[in-house]
Amino acid sequence: MSPDYWQDKRVCVTGGAGFLGSFVTARLHERGAKEVFIPTIEKYDLVQLDSIRQMLDDSNPDIIIHLAAQVGGIGANREHPAEFFYSNLMMGVQLIHEAWLRGVEKFVALGTICAYPKFTPIPFKEENLWDGYPEETNAPYGLAKKMLLVQSQAYRQQYGFNSIFIMPVNLYGPRDNFKPESSHVIPALIKKCVEAIESGADSIEVWGDGTPTREFLYVEDAAEGILLATEKYDSPEPINLGSGMEISIKHLVELIAHLTGFKGRIIWDTSKPNGQPRRRLDVTRAEQAFGFKAETSFEEGLKKTIEWYRDQKGY
Repeated sequence: MSPDYWQDKRVCVTGGAGFLGSFVTARLHERGAKEVFIPTIEKYDLVQLDSIRQMLDDSNPDIIIHLAAQVGGIGANREHPAEFFYSNLMMGVQLIHEAWLRGVEKFVALGTICAYPKFTPIPFKEENLWDGYPEETNAPYGLAKKMLLVQSQAYRQQYGFNSIFIMPVNLYGPRDNFKPESSHVIPALIKKCVEAIESGADSIEVWGDGTPTREFLYVEDAAEGILLATEKYDSPEPINLGSGMEISIKHLVELIAHLTGFKGRIIWDTSKPNGQPRRRLDVTRAEQAFGFKAETSFEEGLKKTIEWYRDQKGY
């Protein structure tokens, strides 16, 4: 892609002030984007149509990268299934429609790995997406996001609207959400281990039995993948964004304990849900379509995340 791809483009990044968004916007500036609009939740409630229209009036974008979402781990999904469904659906559906009405040049919709069926053959291939119902604990969120794929494809088919749909795997890295009530597994475990060391606790408690597997993608790699897709991918088919690695929750806990220096016991609370049994993506389509390959090794990414968290806490 020529370096001047972004030069004269007005780019609106919803969720641009968030975890992933902060890295996407930094990379946009590195690529020479001069006009990057970041709507904040305080000024624009993107669930509301009036706010969406106001944001589009204020930003007048050529490209929209839609990262804003209401997200959380298994606990948050179980407690707020209706909110997760409504907020994510209404944000995306209205924003795509309004973007089409205004002749936006390209729309980049972010889906989720939670859209895949509960029992998907490993590795998850994009064509498996409709083979069954998602895992129950995060199905409302996964299905709300999946509707944006249906909409993207329908608007491309009927109106020629250039909307693409990217499905990133679980992300992690510096600036992640470490709030216990809504964090995902990696920040939650880092926080538990660091705080146990600090307080002198001899054990930590972890949900489930440790058998499920997950794949993780370092946030800076994800940001790069999203921008490569924006530059080079113009097809209706959904596309996985991942690292292609797979690790059990048990090994993940042991690795984070080792990297943080926590030497206590790990107590498994098997009354709590495991979530989806296995997750690993087939990442060949992204590599073939726009040359994306994750660069950061898992251990290196974890070390950077732990270091950032400790810096924030003043350890």
